[in-house]
Amino acid sequence: MQIDQNLSNFSDIAVQTAFVVYCVALFMSLFYYGRMQGIIEGRRAVKSETAKVLVGAGAGGVDKQSYAGEVAQSSSGITADELKEKERKADKLGGMTSALMWVGIALHAAAIVLRGLATGRFPFGNLYEYVLMVSFGVLLVGNMAMQRKEWRTVWPWLLTPTLALMFYGSTKLYAESAPVVPALQSHWLPIHVTVVSLGASIGIISGIVSLLTLFRMAQPKHAEHGFFGAVARPLPSAAKIDQLAYRLAVITLPTLGLGIILGAIWAESAWGRFWGWDPKETVSFATWILYAAYLHARATPAFRKAAPWINVMAMALMVFNLFFINMVVSGLHSYAGLN
Repeated sequence: MQIDQNLSNFSDIAVQTAFVVYCVALFMSLFYYGRMQGIIEGRRAVKSETAKVLVGAGAGGVDKQSYAGEVAQSSSGITADELKEKERKADKLGGMTSALMWVGIALHAAAIVLRGLATGRFPFGNLYEYVLMVSFGVLLVGNMAMQRKEWRTVWPWLLTPTLALMFYGSTKLYAESAPVVPALQSHWLPIHVTVVSLGASIGIISGIVSLLTLFRMAQPKHAEHGFFGAVARPLPSAAKIDQLAYRLAVITLPTLGLGIILGAIWAESAWGRFWGWDPKETVSFATWILYAAYLHARATPAFRKAAPWINVMAMALMVFNLFFINMVVSGLHSYAGLN
C-alpha cells in the first residue's frame, strides 16, 4: 500500500509538539512540587504554633478557630492567612498542569492515529511505534489514576522517565512510515500488541510508584530528615503510594497474561507451535511470574515489606525485554525493530 507522506509528517509534528507540551507540564509540575514543599512546611509550623497558643491560653472552652486566626507569625515566618493564599495559588498551578497534560495526551493520540492512517495499518509495526504507544498509555493511565490533588506531586517522577523514553524512541528508534514486514502482516498484530502495550504501560506506572514507596518508606511522613527528606516531603504517605502500586499491578497481571496467551495463539498460526521458549517469550513469561509474585508477597504479611522490590524488579525486566531482547538478542521477535 502507498504511504501517505503528508500524514506521516503531520504525525511526526504531533509527536514533537506533544513532547514540548509534556516538557512544559514537567516544568510546571516541578514548580508545583517546590511550592508544595513550602506549603507543607508552613502547615506544620502553623499547626505547631497554633497548638502552643491554645496551650498557653488554656484549651478548655476556647474557640480553637479564632485562636488559629490569631497566630501572628509561625516559626517559618508565615501566617495562616498567607498560607491559605499560597495553597490557593498552588492549587491553581496544579490544575493548569493537569489541563496541559490532557492537551499533550490529545496530541500524542493524534500522532498515533495519523501514523496509522499514513500507513493504512495499525501503528504497531516497529519499536518506534511501540514506544509511542507505551508512552501514550503510561501518561493516559497515569492522568486518569491520579486525578486527586494529593497525587499531583507524583507527576515529575512519572513524566521524567516517560519523556526520556519518548526522546529515545523518537531519535534512536525512529523508523520512516512503511508497510510492516511479512511476518507481522496478520490480524493478530493489533490485538496482541494492543493488549501487551496496555499491560506494559500500567506495569511501568506501578513499578515507578513502587520505587516511590521505597523512597517514602526510607523517609516516613512527618519524620523526614536531611536533603532526601525535603525531596520526599510533598509525596503522599508510603501506605497510600503502595496501595496505588498494588491496584495498578492487579490490572497489569491479567492484562499481560492475556497478551501472552494471544501471542501464543498467533505463534501457533504463524510458526506452527504455541510456545517455543523464544527469548522474548521467555522474558515475557518471567515478567508475568514476577508480577504474580509481587501480588502474592503484597498479600502475605511476612513478605509485605519486600513486595515493592519485587514490583520494581518486574518493571526492570519489562524494560530489559523492550530494549535488550528486541534489539540485541537474536530470536523470532528480532524483526520488531525493523521497518
